[in-house]
Amino acid sequence: MPLHLPPPDDRLSGHTGWTRAHWEAMADHLLASVVPYATEGFAQYRLPGKPSISGTVSDGLEGYARTFLLAAFRIAGARGEVPPELIERYATGLISGTDRGHPYAWPELTDMAQPLVEAASIAIALHETRPWLYDGLTPEQQERVVSWLAGFIGKRTPDNNWVLFRVIVEQFLAEVGGPYEPGEITGGLERIEEWYTGDGWYTDGTGKNYDYYCGWALHLYPSLWARMAGDTARAERYAERLRLFLEQYQHFFAADGGPVHQGRSLTYRFATVAPLWLGALTGATPLPPGRTRRLASGVLRHFAERGAPDERGLLTLGWYDPFPPVVQPYSGPASPYWASKAFLGLLLPPDHPVWTEPEEPAPIDLADQSVAMPAPGWLIEATRGDGVVRLLNHGSDRDRVRNPDGPPDPHYLRLAYTSHTGPEASGVDNNLAVIAPGGATYLRRVIEPLAVSDGFAASAWQDGEVRVVTAVVAAGASEIRIHQVTAPAGHHVRDGGHALADAAPPELRQGDGVASARRADGLTSAVRALHGFTGTGLATAEHANAFGPCSATPYAVAIGHPGGTAVYVSLVHLSGTQAEPPAPSVTVTDDAVLLGLPDGQTVTVRLGPVPACTR
Repeated sequence: MPLHLPPPDDRLSGHTGWTRAHWEAMADHLLASVVPYATEGFAQYRLPGKPSISGTVSDGLEGYARTFLLAAFRIAGARGEVPPELIERYATGLISGTDRGHPYAWPELTDMAQPLVEAASIAIALHETRPWLYDGLTPEQQERVVSWLAGFIGKRTPDNNWVLFRVIVEQFLAEVGGPYEPGEITGGLERIEEWYTGDGWYTDGTGKNYDYYCGWALHLYPSLWARMAGDTARAERYAERLRLFLEQYQHFFAADGGPVHQGRSLTYRFATVAPLWLGALTGATPLPPGRTRRLASGVLRHFAERGAPDERGLLTLGWYDPFPPVVQPYSGPASPYWASKAFLGLLLPPDHPVWTEPEEPAPIDLADQSVAMPAPGWLIEATRGDGVVRLLNHGSDRDRVRNPDGPPDPHYLRLAYTSHTGPEASGVDNNLAVIAPGGATYLRRVIEPLAVSDGFAASAWQDGEVRVVTAVVAAGASEIRIHQVTAPAGHHVRDGGHALADAAPPELRQGDGVASARRADGLTSAVRALHGFTGTGLATAEHANAFGPCSATPYAVAIGHPGGTAVYVSLVHLSGTQAEPPAPSVTVTDDAVLLGLPDGQTVTVRLGPVPACTR
């Protein structure tokens, strides 16, 4: 199904060309494209693809719930002035799905089950569309809806963002006079207080689980709940946290709209912009209205121009194209439609400043950016010349839920993530590996955060008899990595750069202590061996990267660790404007590393229990 968009408006939207009309057209396209996959009575949308671990019926409910959320934002944002069949379709599905005698009735809500997630989307959608949908049902139909949602009461959920689904569902039940447990609502809201770590950041459950769930779940649901409940005290608390979060979060998006590729559920794609709209919707944003739209429209346009939605008008399980390695077992064919959260901005009326004021530049449009984020243990480096954003990771490892005996999660445990590259499941990219003579490989599995400050970050890890302390000095498109490695004699040390992917194999170069891969558009990933490393190399792969079928990763390697503790220094580079990585001077003395940067700066890094940096 072809996507028909209005012409770009370069006067109002000088950066993206997109306006509210483009958002409405995309919403209509996504909603129309799923109709052929609806079951009898529109109770389920069974989209093509591999079922999730929850099965076809749950996946079908997911198709209804997540597209209903999109429909709700479209209906409420237009004050009901939409084609009547859109409202009728979802009203019919609601009636059919809650009819236990219907052949496509929804599954009951049970402990720890996926339908609990979908119930929250349905509750939000019902709240937003109540004048045009729920209030138009017969008393008997309303009773069936209430009865199905009330199945959530007393049910167990995972101890993470799922606790908020109960909060939303039971608040809607309270709103319509249904049964609910006030203690379960406050219990969920109090639980997330234990996960708040400051500066606007939540971890998704106990541990160092930092990712996009902070924005599209842990900020989104409490703020929407406060909006439903009219709780001004909690609303003010959530608003202050959201302001702090958005001050940092605005830096996660490349000049071309690409979000940093980190964390799980990346197939939700443009759901990454939900907290941007949430800030405007609740009045809790530090961003000018024109910047909010520039960032959000940039992301939506970025994916639309790269195959999402596809030629059928469907969102597939992947990033741009279908890509199974980016998919979690809980994701079914309709899971990508959590991207519906991106359309939260449609709830803002057409005359709101986010839609009427001219777009304003994003930070990356104006200058290079370096942003320290101590709460998650991250450092953001963005360069205006090529529009690339790099996230240096010295904090988030999803340690609480990761299998300690399984492979390290590539979406959490890498040293760096970017807006233009993606990790490879078993690749050498952005890994410091210590390799025993017999082939056993030691990698970081649990991160010990040590320091984050302006242009500097450090962390440590231990795997068996190997311990590594890594300190990084950020320098624009490059980062200088200093690894203090304690290991037995004879082990090899390998430090990988960014995995560069494209439709065609990148151009590879190697020599003089440098290995690089260059894409046809000029984007270059390179590694320079500076101290301790004895050589460089390039690893290539096919169909291992979400950004393209052909990928290559440069790396530095040291053959034969001397035993005890040794220091290795590398420069990791990703740039669209500077193919040759710079060559700083390096002097290592005991636990001190002196760097002479090409711009004339002198930097001293002192290793120890807590590495420190002076410039």
